[in-house]
Amino acid sequence: MPMLNYRSFRRRWILLFILVVGCIVLLSKNLSKDSSLIEDDYETKHAIRRQPFQWKPNLPDVVSNNSTKIVPCRNSVQGKLIIVDERGYICNRTELDNRGCCDVTLQHISKHRCDKCSSNGCCEQFEFCVSCCLNPEKKSLLTRVLEEARQLGDRSLASVGDQFELCLAKCRTSSQSVQHENSYRNPKAKYCYGGNPPELLSLTS
Repeated sequence: MPMLNYRSFRRRWILLFILVVGCIVLLSKNLSKDSSLIEDDYETKHAIRRQPFQWKPNLPDVVSNNSTKIVPCRNSVQGKLIIVDERGYICNRTELDNRGCCDVTLQHISKHRCDKCSSNGCCEQFEFCVSCCLNPEKKSLLTRVLEEARQLGDRSLASVGDQFELCLAKCRTSSQSVQHENSYRNPKAKYCYGGNPPELLSLTS
């Protein structure tokens, strides 16, 4: 009987030892994985912060007649009726020139349109949001938005390379524009380039 008890006792200690060793190995793997994730996140954030950013537009308003090279112009693409180009001009889709820019020879075409935007930087239409956002006067505001995005590691905003890309990304509908996950705070001002969400529309409005 004493020998049987000793063997049973010894077997329990061996099982306990194996269990403890297994837990230590599993814990060390998880710690190593967490450490790797932290390092990767740190490197990602710092890589984003070091990324260069361009404030000045790539294209001038008017192209010289002597220029033989056609430089493509970026625009918002998605609008069914109206388009905003990278210089901040808004026009109908049919009023784009051969570069993809709004044709500035048409007198009614203007840029940096903020007439459909509120004072807090929220606009009724996406294209007007981008156009207003591209105004050079918004640089200080957008600098704060960009720096906050870089601090938080927000890749959708922090990885952009210039003001046009930043305005496109910022003006797209975000979670800030929504309340209760299924309704807009203000359906008439759901596109925002600033750091604040749209003003909440009262039920009596």
